[in-house]
Amino acid sequence: MSAARAVGLLLGVMADAMVGESVRGRADATIEKVARGVRGRLPSDGQLAGAVHVGVVAGAAVLAGTALERVARGRPLLSAVTTAAGTWAVLGGARLATDGTALARQLETGDGNATRQTLALWDSRRSQDLDTVGLARASVEAVAHNTSHTVVAPLLWGALAGMPGLLASRAAGVVGRVATEGGGSRRFGLPAACLDTAMNLLPTRVTAALTVAGAPVVGGSAGGAWRALRRDTVLHPDPNSGRVVAAYAGALEIRLGGRTVYPDGVRELPVLGEGRNPDAGHVTRAVELSRVVGWLAGATSAAAALLPAVRRGRRG
Repeated sequence: MSAARAVGLLLGVMADAMVGESVRGRADATIEKVARGVRGRLPSDGQLAGAVHVGVVAGAAVLAGTALERVARGRPLLSAVTTAAGTWAVLGGARLATDGTALARQLETGDGNATRQTLALWDSRRSQDLDTVGLARASVEAVAHNTSHTVVAPLLWGALAGMPGLLASRAAGVVGRVATEGGGSRRFGLPAACLDTAMNLLPTRVTAALTVAGAPVVGGSAGGAWRALRRDTVLHPDPNSGRVVAAYAGALEIRLGGRTVYPDGVRELPVLGEGRNPDAGHVTRAVELSRVVGWLAGATSAAAALLPAVRRGRRG
């Protein structure tokens, strides 16, 4: 079954690259519908209600994944097909590449309003007062952050836990977004934020490492990525996103971070990386780097899925 899982993950990565968003029925839309339905039935916006919200949505995702795995148990071909379909359903690599390319094009043409609308799909910061440099910085950061969240994290959890891991990984991200949309209370969103942070501790570190490895493929600096990762990560208050953004800043030899305005207030974040300010060309290179990291993550997750079989073979 380890081999079937590995094959399924790789097929899912290829399907995401080739089919992308052209077929409806992706997992995010379904999870989002469930999350909104559950939230609408909760009587309060307190922390306990938030925990119930997270538990029901994430639990439903795990149960659905477990049921699918049981159906395919003992049938390697069906298991590979099921894993491939599940991987394709949760990955966001193709959509991220499409929207990232659109951001670069909109910045190049000076269409600030269109840039803000596209950026809002991936990033929650307030962008109304951002100039061209600020929009380019936000775009690169959004590509970096979401490469980890929507590509690397599902693949790693799929390798470690199969279909339940794939679905739970995306459920953690979606339920967090639903919990905070519309100005939801911090207390209600806290359990979702804690789950999202916990589930992304490993993926963000793997994403940063793969960014270092993949930087030369897009003409970036592996050394710069490693230096920024080692030097700047400790300055960032977020244990996850700061690590990935620092690696991207070093790889592209630009400066990211700094003052950022979110709906709940202003955050004075540290400057990550060194060099020039980002522009539209750096957004394009960030998208290219995201693709490289996605393929490396697919190979890494397939190798991780095969490890149990390798260990059993050695013991045998």
